[in-house]
Amino acid sequence: MSENKSTVERYIDAFNRADREQILACVTDDVVWDIPRTHLGSGRAVGKEAFVAEAGKAPAGTAITTTRMVEEGGVVVAEGAVTTRTPDGEPFRLIFCDVFIMRDTKISRLTSYLAQLE
Repeated sequence: MSENKSTVERYIDAFNRADREQILACVTDDVVWDIPRTHLGSGRAVGKEAFVAEAGKAPAGTAITTTRMVEEGGVVVAEGAVTTRTPDGEPFRLIFCDVFIMRDTKISRLTSYLAQLE
């Protein structure tokens, strides 16, 4: 497995454990996270602290499961599912496609495409 894919796996594992320090270790200082507009909302986080704050919005128990990961030319694309809960405790499932732009084996840009499962 490449170093870039390993970084993405470490990031996803850290996200699932809400491990702030490990998330920070996986991203560049100037990291950008974009979530394009969908019916679920949209957002942009710029910089490490904003990135971690955005990741910290996920409710406790949120779990990301990756079904496929491919890499080409410093770009890692991960597909999978997210299980979480709504603010009132109802189960909530999403599918995702995350595009990670890597620099020196760290995440420098992440674009997350999300869709709710019925």
